[in-house]
Amino acid sequence: MESKNVMPVLSQPVRAKSLLRANLERPNVVIRSRMPNIKVFSGTSHPDLAQRIVDRLGIDLGKVVTKKFSNLETCVEIGESVRGEDVYIVQSGSGEVNDNLMELLIMINACKIASASRVTAVIPCFPYARQDKKDKTAGDGKPVVEPSFKNNDWKFRSRAPISAKLVANMLSVAGADHIITMDLHASQIQGFFDIPVDNLYAEPAVLKWIKENIAEWRNSIIVSPDAGGAKRVTSIADRLNVEFALIHKERKKANEVASMVLVGDVKDRVAILVDDMADTCGTICHAAEKLLEAGATRVYAILTHGIFSGPAISRINNACFEAVVVTNTIPQDGHMKDCPRIQCIDVSMMFAEAVRRTHNGESVSYLFSNVPY
Repeated sequence: MESKNVMPVLSQPVRAKSLLRANLERPNVVIRSRMPNIKVFSGTSHPDLAQRIVDRLGIDLGKVVTKKFSNLETCVEIGESVRGEDVYIVQSGSGEVNDNLMELLIMINACKIASASRVTAVIPCFPYARQDKKDKTAGDGKPVVEPSFKNNDWKFRSRAPISAKLVANMLSVAGADHIITMDLHASQIQGFFDIPVDNLYAEPAVLKWIKENIAEWRNSIIVSPDAGGAKRVTSIADRLNVEFALIHKERKKANEVASMVLVGDVKDRVAILVDDMADTCGTICHAAEKLLEAGATRVYAILTHGIFSGPAISRINNACFEAVVVTNTIPQDGHMKDCPRIQCIDVSMMFAEAVRRTHNGESVSYLFSNVPY
């Protein structure tokens, strides 16, 4: 009986102390943001997009210092604790692609070995996406016996690498747990990964821009500059309830188009060229000429990733576009200064919403057909 009377007496001070400790510690807890346990870091490729994403989320950008040693090795120092945090690293595959890719891999690994609970790579423009398969045939579909190396016909070599798969392996080995990207050049690249990949689409933002900026969009026709983009174009045409056309192109070698054949009627219509990316812009500029020759009244070009390397800007300036519209998956400020025809669609809200939904364990499929406001 004595033991029964003693136990409550001993337990009460213990419980009182624990309650007192809990009450004393509660006021010291500071809510840092509306989204606790999340850190967003930016690489050097596109800090503006990363800043827009965190502004949308209502949090601060994580502290990170990136520098190069005298032998040009990349050094990354994460400036704050990421232990147990849900980490997102924003780095686009643009500019100095190889340096930016290596920087991303080092940042992922640095966060992983610092005990981050999950590391997500937000890669608006996936690097090496065009090297997604082996091309063993020439333009006529016949096997190439021995291509001429002096013509730089790298695309038709039977020993061409599948570099997109290599990049996928590197990201996984570095420690990435999840990938968020936009408009992959080939959707099967998602299958190169053994980790979840969310491939967002610029299509909702493109539809919104068309309806707000092209007055005669009901009398338009959506055109794909190559057969590979037919699925993308038909989806947009169905959403707008307009017709579509495509241009069949044959390449003699990389970045050079040999001939083009228009399939569809564009006479007396506004032609809207839609593609996932434009590099040297030879294809879309030739396509614009073809469309005007076929009777199109005006020509627009809408692209997700505006790489604009080499002679791209001068070609656009000399072409017959009303406007060349790109998203900001790649920095476009310099291109817009050099070419007034280039306009930019901000897609930071789509990435911010994807980050928020991923962090909260919500579905991301809403973003496949809607623009978050």
